[in-house]
Amino acid sequence: MEHEKKAEKMKKNDWLLLAVVLFAAAVIFLLRAVLGDQHPGYVTVRVNGEIEETFDLSEDVTAELNGGTNILQIQDGVVDMTDADCPDRLCVNQRPISSDGESIICLPNQVVVQIVSQDESELDAVAN
Repeated sequence: MEHEKKAEKMKKNDWLLLAVVLFAAAVIFLLRAVLGDQHPGYVTVRVNGEIEETFDLSEDVTAELNGGTNILQIQDGVVDMTDADCPDRLCVNQRPISSDGESIICLPNQVVVQIVSQDESELDAVAN
């Protein structure tokens, strides 16, 4: 009989712990959504593995990359490859990117466009 009461109490405590964890996660999620990042980050453009250009995600830009082989557009924090002279044009058909770590890759022209958040770059500087 006592064992059953203990088991019930453990279940109630488990539910309470789960509720507290879910509540904390919801609060953190809402704070991030409301406050947002202080700085949205930036876009790096690599050609042949070397960083050719860096753009701020908060600025609207249309840029020719790799001597004009690719056209990149940044608007409202969304990055899109709008044109390329490569035969398959897979990079143009990729969906636009807007989150940390996402990338657009043009293999024939050896162009890699990647979003890097401001927070991650500060951590990388400390880790390196």
